[in-house]
Amino acid sequence: MGKVKWKTFLKDAFICSLGAYGGPEAHIGVFIDQLVVKKKYLAEEELIELVALCSILPGPTSTQTLVAVGYKMGGPLLALFTMLVWALPVLTVMTILSFVYQIFEAFNISAGGLRYIGPMAVGFIIVAAFKITRKVVTDWITGALMVAAAFITYFFHIPWVFPVLLLLGGVVSIITSGESELWNKVKVNPPWKYLFWFCFFAIGGIAMNFIFENRLVHLFESFYRYGYLVFGGGQVVVPVMYSELVELNSYMSHQEFLTGYGLVQGLPGPMFSFSAYAGGMSFREGGAFLQILAAIIGGVGIFLPGLLLIYFVYPVWENLKQIKAIKISLKGINAVAGGLIAVAAVILMQKSGFSIDNLMVTLLTIILISTKKMPAPLVVLIALALGFIMPIL
Repeated sequence: MGKVKWKTFLKDAFICSLGAYGGPEAHIGVFIDQLVVKKKYLAEEELIELVALCSILPGPTSTQTLVAVGYKMGGPLLALFTMLVWALPVLTVMTILSFVYQIFEAFNISAGGLRYIGPMAVGFIIVAAFKITRKVVTDWITGALMVAAAFITYFFHIPWVFPVLLLLGGVVSIITSGESELWNKVKVNPPWKYLFWFCFFAIGGIAMNFIFENRLVHLFESFYRYGYLVFGGGQVVVPVMYSELVELNSYMSHQEFLTGYGLVQGLPGPMFSFSAYAGGMSFREGGAFLQILAAIIGGVGIFLPGLLLIYFVYPVWENLKQIKAIKISLKGINAVAGGLIAVAAVILMQKSGFSIDNLMVTLLTIILISTKKMPAPLVVLIALALGFIMPIL
């Protein structure tokens, strides 16, 4: 497509953030609907390739995917603005909510009003999985890869399995292609400065943490480390946070942690925004200024490594795709990515429960999204309204 107006693209990125519930897999359905189908910023195959690339990288998968689209549309600066539009609203809300734990608990929002967010997210995932399956399953090999990936991740839902399966999918495609002269040479000029800064903050944070006995320095090092060591998005990083923030350092209680985690499930945007709540809660006894500062440090720390990795990898990725073997490998990688998204629907549905009302919400979401009868943000509002009204009826 032609030159993209930044204001228009950022508005569409914000629309994505309003309907992005349910974790990385569900977010992809929103991206497909808004960025591919409605606005045609890129082809669905290109978006799936970016999902596969970002799934291999550590960090918040859906955030990196959207940032990569922003990079494609307007370079590093637009990518940065895209991340801000995508993450800043929910980071701000989570920062504010780190002050109002008692109010949130008193109103018991997560147990009532958010009860249908999970079933609704399943609907988004099912629609996304169906759309992706039609694109990526082109022969029996890609079909087998998709089924195998779904089967393995269902029984072995652990972080390192995802990047390994994606890489294996690419290898299988290359081996079974029967093509010759696969490794043609292309010119690759990676932006090394971004890798330098990525390593600088990682190593520097660890060093500063040893040198200075400062909780804010420790907080930044911890959240930056979460951002570059975790694969698979916000659901995966939460157990790591819990172990360090609750069990090891006692920055908050078990119930306070779970309350924040339950709240972020009902808010649009990246689940990594939980970092602002966790950071703020860690300094709630230090006064309002320190609490806000800690929340900012938590948010910046956890998103920064993913942003720097995209800045380094995406330009290289665009060049590497010109290699014949890389192009062929994408068939298998995309098929595996489709399997990962498909099995997520099953896992999330099991966690939501198979009650009649949950199944009805999932079915209604599928119908509204797949038929385009209603925009995603309005579907979410309906799910929230049902959660508040149903217990009263």
